[in-house]
Amino acid sequence: MKFVPSTKFIILAAFVLLPVSVLISLVPSATGTGAGLAVLLAAAAAFDASFSRRRLAGIRVTLPQVVRLSVGRDGRMPLSIETADRSVRQLRIGLAFPREIHTPYPDMHAELPADSCTSVVDWPFKSLKQGLYRLDDCYLETPSRLGFWTLRRTDQAHAEIRVYPDLLRERKKLAALFMNRGIGIHAQRQVGKGKEFEQLREYLPGDSYEDIHWKATARRGHPITKVYQLERTQQIYLVIDSSRLSARKSALPGSKPSTAATGNPVDSATIMERFAAAALVMGLAAERQGDVFGLLTFDDQVRNFVKAKNGRAHYNVCRDALYTLRAQSVAPDFTEVFTFIAARIRRRALLIFLTNLDDPVLAESFTSKIDIISRKHLILVNMLKPDGAEPLFADPNVAAVDEIYQKLGGHIVWRHLRETGKLLRRHGIGFYLLQDENLCTSLVSQYLTVKKRQVL
Repeated sequence: MKFVPSTKFIILAAFVLLPVSVLISLVPSATGTGAGLAVLLAAAAAFDASFSRRRLAGIRVTLPQVVRLSVGRDGRMPLSIETADRSVRQLRIGLAFPREIHTPYPDMHAELPADSCTSVVDWPFKSLKQGLYRLDDCYLETPSRLGFWTLRRTDQAHAEIRVYPDLLRERKKLAALFMNRGIGIHAQRQVGKGKEFEQLREYLPGDSYEDIHWKATARRGHPITKVYQLERTQQIYLVIDSSRLSARKSALPGSKPSTAATGNPVDSATIMERFAAAALVMGLAAERQGDVFGLLTFDDQVRNFVKAKNGRAHYNVCRDALYTLRAQSVAPDFTEVFTFIAARIRRRALLIFLTNLDDPVLAESFTSKIDIISRKHLILVNMLKPDGAEPLFADPNVAAVDEIYQKLGGHIVWRHLRETGKLLRRHGIGFYLLQDENLCTSLVSQYLTVKKRQVL
């Protein structure tokens, strides 16, 4: 408990002590009267402090253990106030929000009701960045009974703010693919007869010779045909690169840098945050199609591995693994992740890599080791198109010499990525350079194409 002189006490002391000091210096005989006024003021302040020292003891402010919201969305922190002393009518509350959390109020002034021992105050705030944030302390302040002092106390809060990626923006972009009712994608018509074995039956005229089961035919003495069905449940894995290059900003074309008060944090998100949002959208799409969805994140080692499943509980596990993910200042170890996939994912699966191959050294490491898994799994490699990576004469509006060198640098990056894509396609691997605003749409379209053609 701390006692801080209030503004009322400071002003009163100034009006009393300053005139008394001047009076004593001019009229020495008035020393006794002046000293009496000073002692009276000090006694009143001491009495107020003693009488009010337990004024905050009966007040308890409780914060929710967990508050969940999406990045860029408005949220509210409900504060439950319990007071045993109904004479306390004013309470000032302070919370040490991290800088990633913006709130219009540095503190809250609560008017406590006289007819109730409990009250609730909603503290509005907005998160500018996804992640897990903790509030450890809650600061309380109330005036003393006579108003000479301000009583302050610090309580432990133990509250968590979990900020998840905002998927509403991506849902709007996927309006052509998503159904009107909630989240979900129309079931895609699959082309072909299917590749999953179902049963054996006797040969019928018109059956293809390639479907004849020759061993069963030899045992039974007459032709036996294999019957296939469409594979309904497939494994989809999002493999996310959380190394140093994923820490770069990924500003949407035409967007302006956001500010703490009015900007849109999605417009200035990092590549890592864009990958996380795309992975969650893919999880929703895979679940609607009846497939199982898994997650793997890596940098110089494998950080998270969530085995492919479905259901709401599994989606929450993937979401909890992604919203706290941060890009690390290390180079990715592709050999480590390829070896891990070969050992842990035994069934053939669709692996969608979200990585950055605009560094020639990293691209060479990726393409030289991808054979470890490319012969067993179907692989799609996606990356966001680097800013300025385009053919040399794609933009005719060049006004300065410095822009020429920038265009040359962008052309070199574009040419290198084009060669990387050609090399991956020789291995049967799809390579896509995506625009930031079309990241989720392109990923879902690739997945639905694979699903429809039964490539997996």
